[in-house]
Amino acid sequence: MALPFIPSDAGLLALQAACVAAPRAIPRLRVAERLRGPAWALVPIGSIIVVVFAIRFVSDTATGLTYLALVAVPLLAAVALGWAARGSRPVAALGAVPLFIIAWIGHTSLVGGAAASVLSGLSCVTLGVLLAAVTPPRWLKLGIVAMAAADSWLVISDLLQAPNSTLVAAAPLGHLPQLQSEIFGTVSMGYGDLFVAALLGAVLAANPRRQWSAALLTLGIAALFDLLFLVVNELPATVPVALALIVVEAGSRIRLWASAHSASGLRETGPRAPAASTARHPAGSI
Repeated sequence: MALPFIPSDAGLLALQAACVAAPRAIPRLRVAERLRGPAWALVPIGSIIVVVFAIRFVSDTATGLTYLALVAVPLLAAVALGWAARGSRPVAALGAVPLFIIAWIGHTSLVGGAAASVLSGLSCVTLGVLLAAVTPPRWLKLGIVAMAAADSWLVISDLLQAPNSTLVAAAPLGHLPQLQSEIFGTVSMGYGDLFVAALLGAVLAANPRRQWSAALLTLGIAALFDLLFLVVNELPATVPVALALIVVEAGSRIRLWASAHSASGLRETGPRAPAASTARHPAGSI
């Protein structure tokens, strides 16, 4: 029996939130410093627009992406387990092997779908950490918001549905796992929806408290956002991530403003030097 919508959706939302919480702050890499620049902030929005229109107008794109994901996702997932994720250890990179085997053997089962989705999420963690290493934080945050705006436009204008269906339907030979999108139970989520979540986590990774706040906000906002499934069949799952980023940034700015205002008030009301005495004394008195 197929898993009902609510637990299926909850599973993917939890995975998306985990992608926010998972990236770790990496030390600065010399090669990343040489490549660093704001142009990398175009990667998020470019990834979704280029893929959608390539699938629409180039017939073999979906098949090519399927095999690209089949090769790249397990390797990137291994890098996440061994280096890019919080709590990673080099030996943990081997964990990608059983995940891939489970996803392959159980490609028609719920467990297999879960393993494939976890592999995809881990691969996004690696991509998010690498992109954050070469992109200034402010620009990457703008890139996240731009990706969500583009995703919303594609869904509202009905340009995403057909390419997405084509990509989800593409399957490699030999019953190998489909890693180009995430299917868990009766709900599917695009690879970009996990990628943008990992980007948010990576850009906030230097501050674990803000990162965890963003992960919880992403989960809560996405759960509320998905109530719209009562009236529509497809939603841009990048939007809750962008909204979580906006809330976290707004909260940070409000706290900074309040702190500065409080410090200014303390300076104005602080102790003053005693005023010179104006008392009158009888002449000749000391």
